[in-house]
Amino acid sequence: MKNTEIRSLSASEIAERVVAEKENLSKLKFAHSITPIENPNRIREAKRLVARLKTALASK
Repeated sequence: MKNTEIRSLSASEIAERVVAEKENLSKLKFAHSITPIENPNRIREAKRLVARLKTALASK
């Protein structure tokens, strides 16, 4: 998700996405701890997306 897409969302939509992406991140971490996932960079990307969403939410 790009920053322009994030900025176009309302504050409540961003808050919902933060919750959903945090859940996705925890699932990725769990899957990676059991058996290494093919692309571990997905974990980094998920963390950065959560950070971007939180920053956008704080700015609104």
